[in-house]
Amino acid sequence: MEFKNVTATAAANLYFEGKVISHGIVTADGAKKSFGVIFPGEYHFGTEAAERMDVTAGDCVVQLDGSDESATYLAGSFFEVPANSGFTITVAGDVCENVCSYL
Repeated sequence: MEFKNVTATAAANLYFEGKVISHGIVTADGAKKSFGVIFPGEYHFGTEAAERMDVTAGDCVVQLDGSDESATYLAGSFFEVPANSGFTITVAGDVCENVCSYL
């Protein structure tokens, strides 16, 4: 995935003692995105805005809040999370790289 003509935030967003790292960008059309890396572990995130998470490298297992089931996402796939919700993401083995689009 490549983005041109963006405004990037140099300061990293660090979560879970630095095991989840992301950087924010704003595209030329005003869309807000972040891209980052998730180290092995299990993490829960809450959402304000709806999100689309594209997995660009590695893989992860995701369980959306309110669901009894989880799904595995490989590089090249994505999942969506509703606004005012959340998800638990589990990474085993190698890191999972991602691009998050705020819908």
